[in-house]
Amino acid sequence: MMNQPTTGSVTAAALAIGDELLSGRTKDKNIGHLAELLTAAGIDLEEVRIVPDDHDRIVAALNELRSRYDYVFTSGGIGPTHDDITADAVAAAFGVACDHDAEALALLGAHYAERGLEFTDARRRMARMPVGSRHIDNPVSRAPGFIIGNVHVMAGVPSVFQAMLDNVLPTLKTGIKVHSEKVNCPYGEGDIGDPLAVIAKAHPDVNIGSYPRFSGTGFSTEIVIRGRDQAAIDAARADVEAMLASVQAKRDAAAR
Repeated sequence: MMNQPTTGSVTAAALAIGDELLSGRTKDKNIGHLAELLTAAGIDLEEVRIVPDDHDRIVAALNELRSRYDYVFTSGGIGPTHDDITADAVAAAFGVACDHDAEALALLGAHYAERGLEFTDARRRMARMPVGSRHIDNPVSRAPGFIIGNVHVMAGVPSVFQAMLDNVLPTLKTGIKVHSEKVNCPYGEGDIGDPLAVIAKAHPDVNIGSYPRFSGTGFSTEIVIRGRDQAAIDAARADVEAMLASVQAKRDAAAR
């Protein structure tokens, strides 16, 4: 069960780690999933970064993000190979040692024994985490993620990331959920841009976005109104609909 929402907003950032993401070899599937679940929980995902497998770059990005947002979620770089350096970088960011966690060692040792596989040094690397961390359960491949401070460190493999996130979400404080409504506009952004800007300025408690569409023969726009106060959304929607009616009336008058 989710914790009770706070009266204010709760913010988050995502830090995706891996050379393969920046080269295009791997297509990220975690950020969109994270954004969708956080939005549903009333947590605002306000920034996303992708950094290479570089210790100093990870440390710098993590320290900046964790000081700015309520939560940081990382993905990638906690596997068994030499380039999986996230645990070490997170430990450095917090100024603590990175060491084999006894509980994680026992968990993974039992897991590989059940499968009849050797518990190699490479596999033991997946039990390393910053001292003082708490586990994030991994029901898919058993190697745990971890939490330290406001940072949640999870695997890059989408199925594992998603399973870990499912275990993390119920522990988070949440904000008031954002509601959204859309208004389909038959005109292009060039026709409505100026009056829509006036409406947006008149309704600072909501966010109004416009998204152009092209059907092959002409342009239209989807207008999306987002906010935490339904009354504010309704008021902005009424003004948008009145503006569209005015645009149509002017077109009708010009056509006579």
